[in-house]
Amino acid sequence: MPWTAGQRLQGGKYVIGEVLGQGGFGITYKALHVELNQTVVIKTPNEHLRHDPEYDKYIDRFIKEGQILARLSEEPHPHIVRVIDLFKEGAIHCLVMDFVPGENLFEAVRRRGALPEAEIVPCIRQIGEALMMVHQAGLVHRDAHPGNIMLRNNGKAVLIDFGIAKELLPKTLSSTGNAGNHGFAPYEQITRGSREPTVDIYCLAATLYYAVTGQNPTTSLARKLDDASLTPPKQIIPDISEQLNYAILKGMALEAEDRPQSMQEWLTMLEALKASPPPLVEPVHKIEVVRRQFDESKSKPATKSPRIIAWGWLVGVLLNYTNISYFLAALNAPRIIWAVAVAWVVAWAGLAAVAVAWAGLVAVAVAVAGVVAVAVAGALSGVVAVAWAGALATVWAGKKLQKSFSKVHTFLILASTSSLGLGLGLLGHRIFHTGS
Repeated sequence: MPWTAGQRLQGGKYVIGEVLGQGGFGITYKALHVELNQTVVIKTPNEHLRHDPEYDKYIDRFIKEGQILARLSEEPHPHIVRVIDLFKEGAIHCLVMDFVPGENLFEAVRRRGALPEAEIVPCIRQIGEALMMVHQAGLVHRDAHPGNIMLRNNGKAVLIDFGIAKELLPKTLSSTGNAGNHGFAPYEQITRGSREPTVDIYCLAATLYYAVTGQNPTTSLARKLDDASLTPPKQIIPDISEQLNYAILKGMALEAEDRPQSMQEWLTMLEALKASPPPLVEPVHKIEVVRRQFDESKSKPATKSPRIIAWGWLVGVLLNYTNISYFLAALNAPRIIWAVAVAWVVAWAGLAAVAVAWAGLVAVAVAVAGVVAVAVAGALSGVVAVAWAGALATVWAGKKLQKSFSKVHTFLILASTSSLGLGLGLLGHRIFHTGS
Protein backbone atom coordinates (compact mmCIF):
# COMPACT_ATOMS: atom_id res chain seq x y z
CA MET A 1 0.00 0.00 0.00
CA PRO A 2 1.54 3.39 -0.99
CA TRP A 3 2.63 5.72 1.75
CA THR A 4 0.35 8.62 2.59
CA ALA A 5 1.17 12.33 2.78
CA GLY A 6 2.69 13.25 6.14
CA GLN A 7 4.04 9.79 6.83
CA ARG A 8 7.51 9.88 8.42
CA LEU A 9 10.40 7.61 7.46
CA GLN A 10 13.75 6.82 9.10
CA GLY A 11 12.68 8.05 12.50
CA GLY A 12 11.33 11.35 11.14
CA LYS A 13 14.28 12.13 8.83
CA TYR A 14 11.96 12.20 5.80
CA VAL A 15 8.32 13.28 5.54
CA ILE A 16 6.32 11.93 2.59
CA GLY A 17 4.49 14.43 0.39
CA GLU A 18 2.65 13.75 -2.85
CA VAL A 19 3.07 10.83 -5.27
CA LEU A 20 4.93 12.07 -8.34
CA GLY A 21 4.57 8.93 -10.40
CA GLN A 22 3.56 5.29 -10.25
CA GLY A 23 4.15 2.47 -12.72
CA GLY A 24 4.38 -1.28 -12.85
CA PHE A 25 7.85 -1.26 -11.31
CA GLY A 26 7.96 1.53 -8.78
CA ILE A 27 6.47 4.51 -7.01
CA THR A 28 8.11 7.93 -6.83
CA TYR A 29 7.30 10.30 -3.96
CA LYS A 30 8.03 13.95 -3.34
CA ALA A 31 9.30 14.26 0.23
CA LEU A 32 10.98 16.62 2.68
CA HIS A 33 14.43 15.99 4.14
CA VAL A 34 13.72 17.46 7.57
CA GLU A 35 17.29 18.06 8.79
CA LEU A 36 18.31 19.83 5.58
CA ASN A 37 14.88 21.40 5.01
CA GLN A 38 15.28 20.22 1.43
CA THR A 39 12.77 18.77 -1.02
CA VAL A 40 13.81 15.34 -2.28
CA VAL A 41 12.43 12.47 -4.35
CA ILE A 42 12.11 8.96 -2.91
CA LYS A 43 11.80 6.03 -5.29
CA THR A 44 10.65 2.57 -4.12
CA PRO A 45 9.64 -0.71 -5.77
CA ASN A 46 5.93 -1.43 -5.90
CA GLU A 47 4.81 -3.52 -2.92
CA HIS A 48 2.99 -6.09 -5.08
CA LEU A 49 6.33 -7.09 -6.61
CA ARG A 50 7.10 -8.92 -3.35
CA HIS A 51 4.85 -11.74 -4.60
CA ASP A 52 6.76 -12.11 -7.83
CA PRO A 53 9.13 -15.11 -8.07
CA GLU A 54 11.85 -12.81 -9.46
CA TYR A 55 11.49 -10.29 -6.62
CA ASP A 56 14.85 -11.03 -4.95
CA LYS A 57 16.66 -10.67 -8.26
CA TYR A 58 14.84 -7.43 -8.94
CA ILE A 59 15.73 -5.99 -5.54
CA ASP A 60 19.38 -7.01 -5.90
CA ARG A 61 19.55 -5.08 -9.17
CA PHE A 62 17.75 -2.12 -7.59
CA ILE A 63 20.27 -1.98 -4.73
CA LYS A 64 23.31 -2.54 -6.94
CA GLU A 65 22.39 0.19 -9.40
CA GLY A 66 21.39 2.51 -6.56
CA GLN A 67 24.87 2.07 -5.06
CA ILE A 68 26.51 2.79 -8.42
CA LEU A 69 24.41 5.93 -8.85
CA ALA A 70 25.34 7.02 -5.34
CA ARG A 71 29.03 6.61 -6.21
CA LEU A 72 28.49 8.65 -9.38
CA SER A 73 27.02 11.36 -7.18
CA GLU A 74 30.26 11.66 -5.20
CA GLU A 75 31.49 13.74 -8.13
CA PRO A 76 28.16 15.13 -9.32
CA HIS A 77 27.52 15.59 -13.01
CA PRO A 78 25.61 18.84 -13.66
CA HIS A 79 23.12 17.06 -15.92
CA ILE A 80 22.42 13.94 -13.81
CA VAL A 81 20.12 13.98 -10.81
CA ARG A 82 22.11 13.45 -7.60
CA VAL A 83 21.49 10.37 -5.42
CA ILE A 84 21.84 11.30 -1.76
CA ASP A 85 20.68 8.24 0.20
CA LEU A 86 19.83 4.57 -0.06
CA PHE A 87 17.98 2.96 2.85
CA LYS A 88 15.41 0.35 3.82
CA GLU A 89 12.16 1.30 5.53
CA GLY A 90 10.72 -1.90 6.99
CA ALA A 91 10.77 -4.29 4.03
CA ILE A 92 10.82 -1.56 1.40
CA HIS A 93 14.05 -0.42 -0.25
CA CYS A 94 14.28 3.33 -0.96
CA LEU A 95 16.45 5.48 -3.20
CA VAL A 96 16.60 9.21 -2.38
CA MET A 97 17.45 11.76 -5.07
CA ASP A 98 17.45 15.52 -5.40
CA PHE A 99 14.20 17.13 -6.46
CA VAL A 100 14.76 19.03 -9.73
CA PRO A 101 12.43 22.04 -10.16
CA GLY A 102 11.20 23.09 -13.59
CA GLU A 103 9.17 21.35 -16.27
CA ASN A 104 9.98 18.20 -18.13
CA LEU A 105 10.34 18.09 -21.89
CA PHE A 106 6.88 16.59 -22.35
CA GLU A 107 5.36 19.55 -20.53
CA ALA A 108 7.46 22.09 -22.42
CA VAL A 109 6.39 20.74 -25.82
CA ARG A 110 2.74 20.51 -24.79
CA ARG A 111 2.87 24.14 -23.67
CA ARG A 112 4.92 25.61 -26.53
CA GLY A 113 4.70 23.17 -29.41
CA ALA A 114 7.76 22.15 -31.44
CA LEU A 115 10.91 23.70 -29.99
CA PRO A 116 13.52 25.59 -32.08
CA GLU A 117 16.50 23.50 -33.14
CA ALA A 118 18.98 26.04 -31.78
CA GLU A 119 17.34 25.87 -28.34
CA ILE A 120 16.80 22.15 -27.82
CA VAL A 121 19.89 20.61 -29.43
CA PRO A 122 22.25 22.00 -26.71
CA CYS A 123 19.97 20.48 -24.05
CA ILE A 124 19.98 17.11 -25.79
CA ARG A 125 23.77 17.29 -26.03
CA GLN A 126 23.92 17.90 -22.27
CA ILE A 127 21.83 14.77 -21.66
CA GLY A 128 23.99 12.81 -24.11
CA GLU A 129 27.12 13.81 -22.21
CA ALA A 130 25.45 12.70 -18.97
CA LEU A 131 24.60 9.33 -20.53
CA MET A 132 28.22 8.90 -21.60
CA MET A 133 29.20 9.04 -17.92
CA VAL A 134 26.42 6.57 -17.06
CA HIS A 135 27.61 4.15 -19.74
CA GLN A 136 31.20 4.40 -18.53
CA ALA A 137 29.95 3.25 -15.13
CA GLY A 138 28.41 0.16 -16.69
CA LEU A 139 24.81 1.37 -16.56
CA VAL A 140 22.16 2.07 -19.19
CA HIS A 141 19.44 4.57 -18.34
CA ARG A 142 16.70 2.93 -20.49
CA ASP A 143 14.27 5.77 -19.82
CA ALA A 144 15.74 8.85 -21.52
CA HIS A 145 12.34 9.94 -22.82
CA PRO A 146 10.94 13.51 -22.57
CA GLY A 147 9.26 12.84 -19.22
CA ASN A 148 12.63 12.13 -17.61
CA ILE A 149 14.43 15.20 -18.92
CA MET A 150 13.90 18.26 -16.75
CA LEU A 151 14.46 21.72 -18.20
CA ARG A 152 15.61 24.28 -15.68
CA ASN A 153 14.88 27.99 -16.04
CA ASN A 154 18.59 28.63 -16.76
CA GLY A 155 18.45 26.56 -19.95
CA LYS A 156 20.17 23.53 -18.42
CA ALA A 157 18.77 20.01 -18.75
CA VAL A 158 18.90 17.30 -16.06
CA LEU A 159 18.39 13.56 -16.50
CA ILE A 160 16.21 12.00 -13.79
CA ASP A 161 14.48 8.75 -12.79
CA PHE A 162 16.85 5.99 -13.89
CA GLY A 163 15.02 2.91 -15.19
CA ILE A 164 16.51 0.65 -12.54
CA ALA A 165 16.07 -3.09 -13.16
CA LYS A 166 13.66 -2.62 -16.04
CA GLU A 167 15.11 -5.57 -17.91
CA LEU A 168 13.38 -7.76 -15.30
CA LEU A 169 9.75 -8.31 -16.22
CA PRO A 170 7.74 -9.29 -13.14
CA LYS A 171 5.63 -12.34 -13.95
CA THR A 172 2.78 -10.86 -11.93
CA LEU A 173 2.44 -8.05 -14.50
CA SER A 174 0.43 -8.52 -17.67
CA SER A 175 2.44 -5.85 -19.46
CA THR A 176 4.99 -6.88 -22.06
CA GLY A 177 7.85 -5.06 -20.44
CA ASN A 178 6.73 -1.71 -19.12
CA ALA A 179 10.11 -0.22 -19.97
CA GLY A 180 9.69 3.50 -20.04
CA ASN A 181 7.57 5.10 -22.69
CA HIS A 182 7.21 2.63 -25.57
CA GLY A 183 7.02 5.42 -28.12
CA PHE A 184 10.64 6.29 -27.36
CA ALA A 185 12.09 2.81 -26.73
CA PRO A 186 13.72 0.54 -29.33
CA TYR A 187 11.97 -2.75 -29.88
CA GLU A 188 14.88 -4.79 -28.47
CA GLN A 189 14.39 -3.04 -25.12
CA ILE A 190 10.66 -3.75 -25.09
CA THR A 191 10.89 -7.36 -26.21
CA ARG A 192 14.20 -8.51 -24.74
CA GLY A 193 15.05 -5.97 -22.04
CA SER A 194 18.30 -5.01 -23.79
CA ARG A 195 20.84 -3.15 -21.66
CA GLU A 196 23.15 -2.02 -24.47
CA PRO A 197 24.13 1.67 -24.84
CA THR A 198 22.39 1.70 -28.23
CA VAL A 199 19.11 1.63 -26.30
CA ASP A 200 19.83 5.07 -24.84
CA ILE A 201 20.96 6.36 -28.24
CA TYR A 202 17.60 5.41 -29.74
CA CYS A 203 15.67 6.88 -26.80
CA LEU A 204 17.54 10.19 -26.92
CA ALA A 205 17.23 10.48 -30.72
CA ALA A 206 13.48 9.76 -30.44
CA THR A 207 13.24 12.40 -27.72
CA LEU A 208 14.96 14.91 -29.99
CA TYR A 209 12.50 13.92 -32.76
CA TYR A 210 9.59 14.72 -30.43
CA ALA A 211 11.11 18.00 -29.27
CA VAL A 212 11.73 19.47 -32.75
CA THR A 213 8.49 18.21 -34.35
CA GLY A 214 6.02 18.31 -31.46
CA GLN A 215 4.84 14.83 -32.53
CA ASN A 216 5.43 11.36 -31.13
CA PRO A 217 7.56 9.20 -33.44
CA THR A 218 6.19 5.97 -34.88
CA THR A 219 6.83 3.26 -32.30
CA SER A 220 9.66 0.84 -32.92
CA LEU A 221 7.30 -2.12 -32.49
CA ALA A 222 5.02 -0.81 -35.23
CA ARG A 223 8.03 -0.31 -37.48
CA LYS A 224 9.34 -3.80 -36.74
CA LEU A 225 6.14 -5.84 -36.71
CA ASP A 226 3.87 -3.87 -39.07
CA ASP A 227 6.50 -2.36 -41.37
CA ALA A 228 5.18 1.11 -40.46
CA SER A 229 7.28 3.99 -41.73
CA LEU A 230 8.96 6.66 -39.65
CA THR A 231 8.19 10.11 -41.08
CA PRO A 232 11.44 12.09 -41.33
CA PRO A 233 11.26 15.13 -39.00
CA LYS A 234 12.05 17.48 -41.88
CA GLN A 235 8.83 16.42 -43.61
CA ILE A 236 6.93 17.61 -40.54
CA ILE A 237 8.93 20.79 -39.87
CA PRO A 238 10.67 21.88 -43.12
CA ASP A 239 12.86 24.38 -41.24
CA ILE A 240 14.76 21.53 -39.55
CA SER A 241 18.28 21.35 -40.96
CA GLU A 242 19.36 18.45 -43.14
CA GLN A 243 22.12 17.73 -40.62
CA LEU A 244 19.74 17.33 -37.69
CA ASN A 245 17.26 15.35 -39.76
CA TYR A 246 20.02 12.87 -40.67
CA ALA A 247 21.35 12.56 -37.10
CA ILE A 248 17.89 11.86 -35.67
CA LEU A 249 17.11 9.18 -38.24
CA LYS A 250 20.50 7.56 -37.79
CA GLY A 251 20.07 7.46 -34.01
CA MET A 252 16.59 5.96 -34.49
CA ALA A 253 17.71 3.22 -36.87
CA LEU A 254 15.41 0.26 -36.25
CA GLU A 255 18.19 -2.26 -35.79
CA ALA A 256 20.77 -1.60 -33.07
CA GLU A 257 23.72 -2.42 -35.34
CA ASP A 258 22.67 0.35 -37.74
CA ARG A 259 22.86 3.04 -35.06
CA PRO A 260 26.03 4.73 -33.76
CA GLN A 261 27.52 2.22 -31.34
CA SER A 262 28.33 4.71 -28.58
CA MET A 263 26.82 7.92 -27.29
CA GLN A 264 30.12 9.65 -28.02
CA GLU A 265 29.83 8.61 -31.66
CA TRP A 266 26.31 10.02 -31.93
CA LEU A 267 27.29 13.29 -30.24
CA THR A 268 30.36 13.55 -32.47
CA MET A 269 28.05 13.05 -35.44
CA LEU A 270 25.88 15.94 -34.29
CA GLU A 271 28.90 18.18 -33.85
CA ALA A 272 30.55 17.13 -37.11
CA LEU A 273 27.34 17.48 -39.09
CA LYS A 274 26.87 20.99 -37.73
CA ALA A 275 30.29 22.00 -39.06
CA SER A 276 30.31 19.92 -42.24
CA PRO A 277 26.89 18.88 -43.56
CA PRO A 278 26.59 15.50 -45.26
CA PRO A 279 25.53 15.31 -48.92
CA LEU A 280 21.88 16.31 -49.17
CA VAL A 281 19.95 13.09 -49.36
CA GLU A 282 16.24 13.33 -49.87
CA PRO A 283 14.08 12.39 -46.84
CA VAL A 284 12.49 9.37 -48.52
CA HIS A 285 15.93 7.93 -49.29
CA LYS A 286 17.30 8.75 -45.86
CA ILE A 287 14.63 6.85 -44.01
CA GLU A 288 15.32 3.79 -46.14
CA VAL A 289 19.03 4.01 -45.27
CA VAL A 290 18.25 4.05 -41.56
CA ARG A 291 15.63 1.31 -41.71
CA ARG A 292 16.36 -2.20 -42.91
CA GLN A 293 15.95 -2.52 -46.66
CA PHE A 294 14.53 -6.01 -46.26
CA ASP A 295 12.47 -7.45 -43.45
CA GLU A 296 13.56 -11.06 -43.19
CA SER A 297 10.64 -11.90 -40.90
CA LYS A 298 8.16 -10.98 -43.63
CA SER A 299 10.28 -11.84 -46.68
CA LYS A 300 9.24 -8.73 -48.57
CA PRO A 301 10.85 -5.36 -49.30
CA ALA A 302 10.23 -2.51 -46.87
CA THR A 303 7.55 -0.07 -48.03
CA LYS A 304 8.83 3.20 -49.42
CA SER A 305 7.05 6.53 -49.32
CA PRO A 306 6.01 7.80 -52.77
CA ARG A 307 8.08 10.48 -54.48
CA ILE A 308 6.48 13.87 -55.00
CA ILE A 309 6.37 14.79 -58.71
CA ALA A 310 5.12 18.26 -59.67
CA TRP A 311 3.16 17.08 -62.71
CA GLY A 312 1.21 20.31 -63.08
CA TRP A 313 4.33 22.48 -63.19
CA LEU A 314 6.13 20.03 -65.48
CA VAL A 315 3.22 20.18 -67.95
CA GLY A 316 3.46 23.97 -67.77
CA VAL A 317 7.17 23.82 -68.58
CA LEU A 318 6.51 21.46 -71.49
CA LEU A 319 3.74 23.61 -73.00
CA ASN A 320 5.69 26.86 -72.64
CA TYR A 321 8.73 25.52 -74.46
CA THR A 322 6.53 23.83 -77.08
CA ASN A 323 5.03 27.27 -77.84
CA ILE A 324 8.48 28.88 -77.96
CA SER A 325 9.75 26.31 -80.46
CA TYR A 326 6.59 26.54 -82.59
CA PHE A 327 6.82 30.36 -82.80
CA LEU A 328 10.54 30.25 -83.62
CA ALA A 329 9.88 27.78 -86.42
CA ALA A 330 6.98 29.89 -87.70
CA LEU A 331 9.22 32.99 -87.76
CA ASN A 332 11.91 31.01 -89.54
CA ALA A 333 14.34 32.13 -86.82
CA PRO A 334 18.08 31.95 -87.56
CA ARG A 335 20.31 29.40 -85.84
CA ILE A 336 21.61 31.89 -83.28
CA ILE A 337 18.10 32.30 -81.88
CA TRP A 338 17.74 28.52 -81.58
CA ALA A 339 21.09 28.43 -79.78
CA VAL A 340 19.85 31.12 -77.38
CA ALA A 341 16.66 29.09 -76.77
CA VAL A 342 18.67 25.98 -75.90
CA ALA A 343 20.96 28.02 -73.61
CA TRP A 344 17.88 29.48 -71.93
CA VAL A 345 16.55 25.96 -71.26
CA VAL A 346 19.81 24.72 -69.75
CA ALA A 347 20.37 27.89 -67.67
CA TRP A 348 16.93 27.85 -66.03
CA ALA A 349 16.95 24.09 -65.46
CA GLY A 350 20.29 24.54 -63.69
CA LEU A 351 19.07 27.47 -61.62
CA ALA A 352 15.94 25.63 -60.53
CA ALA A 353 17.92 22.54 -59.50
CA VAL A 354 20.97 24.15 -57.88
CA ALA A 355 20.16 27.61 -56.56
CA VAL A 356 16.51 28.54 -56.70
CA ALA A 357 17.03 31.15 -54.00
CA TRP A 358 19.48 33.00 -56.25
CA ALA A 359 17.25 32.95 -59.30
CA GLY A 360 16.35 36.61 -58.95
CA LEU A 361 20.01 37.64 -58.90
CA VAL A 362 21.05 35.51 -61.83
CA ALA A 363 17.96 36.43 -63.85
CA VAL A 364 19.64 39.65 -64.95
CA ALA A 365 22.44 37.69 -66.56
CA VAL A 366 20.04 35.25 -68.17
CA ALA A 367 17.95 38.15 -69.53
CA VAL A 368 20.83 38.95 -71.87
CA ALA A 369 19.63 36.02 -73.95
CA GLY A 370 16.28 37.73 -74.37
CA VAL A 371 17.96 41.03 -75.31
CA VAL A 372 20.02 39.26 -77.99
CA ALA A 373 16.89 37.60 -79.31
CA VAL A 374 15.01 40.90 -79.60
CA ALA A 375 17.99 42.62 -81.19
CA VAL A 376 18.23 39.96 -83.86
CA ALA A 377 14.50 39.80 -84.61
CA GLY A 378 12.14 42.36 -83.14
CA ALA A 379 9.21 40.14 -83.99
CA LEU A 380 10.45 37.71 -81.33
CA SER A 381 9.30 39.87 -78.40
CA GLY A 382 6.28 37.61 -77.90
CA VAL A 383 8.57 34.58 -77.80
CA VAL A 384 10.66 36.25 -75.10
CA ALA A 385 7.54 36.79 -72.99
CA VAL A 386 6.62 33.12 -73.31
CA ALA A 387 10.22 32.20 -72.48
CA TRP A 388 9.99 34.10 -69.19
CA ALA A 389 6.77 32.24 -68.38
CA GLY A 390 8.60 28.99 -69.05
CA ALA A 391 11.45 30.07 -66.82
CA LEU A 392 9.03 30.83 -63.96
CA ALA A 393 7.34 27.44 -64.38
CA THR A 394 10.79 25.78 -64.36
CA VAL A 395 11.72 27.44 -61.04
CA TRP A 396 8.54 26.35 -59.30
CA ALA A 397 8.74 22.84 -60.74
CA GLY A 398 12.32 22.68 -59.43
CA LYS A 399 11.24 23.66 -55.91
CA LYS A 400 8.62 20.90 -55.87
CA LEU A 401 10.93 18.26 -57.36
CA GLN A 402 13.68 18.91 -54.79
CA LYS A 403 11.42 17.53 -52.07
CA SER A 404 11.92 14.04 -53.50
CA PHE A 405 14.86 14.23 -55.94
CA SER A 406 18.51 15.19 -55.78
CA LYS A 407 19.80 18.32 -57.52
CA VAL A 408 21.27 16.31 -60.40
CA HIS A 409 18.04 14.39 -60.97
CA THR A 410 16.00 17.59 -60.72
CA PHE A 411 18.21 19.24 -63.36
CA LEU A 412 17.92 16.23 -65.69
CA ILE A 413 14.13 16.12 -65.34
CA LEU A 414 13.73 19.84 -66.03
CA ALA A 415 16.25 19.94 -68.88
CA SER A 416 14.67 16.87 -70.51
CA THR A 417 11.14 18.25 -70.18
CA SER A 418 12.16 21.63 -71.62
CA SER A 419 14.10 20.05 -74.48
CA LEU A 420 11.17 17.77 -75.22
CA GLY A 421 8.98 20.86 -75.47
CA LEU A 422 11.36 22.46 -77.98
CA GLY A 423 11.35 19.29 -80.06
CA LEU A 424 7.55 18.93 -79.97
CA GLY A 425 7.07 22.55 -81.05
CA LEU A 426 9.39 22.14 -84.03
CA LEU A 427 7.75 18.82 -84.96
CA GLY A 428 4.29 20.34 -84.66
CA HIS A 429 5.15 23.21 -86.96
CA ARG A 430 6.52 20.86 -89.62
CA ILE A 431 3.44 18.63 -89.44
CA PHE A 432 0.92 21.46 -89.72
CA HIS A 433 2.80 23.33 -92.45
CA THR A 434 3.91 20.43 -94.62
CA GLY A 435 3.11 21.15 -98.24
CA SER A 436 1.88 24.72 -97.57
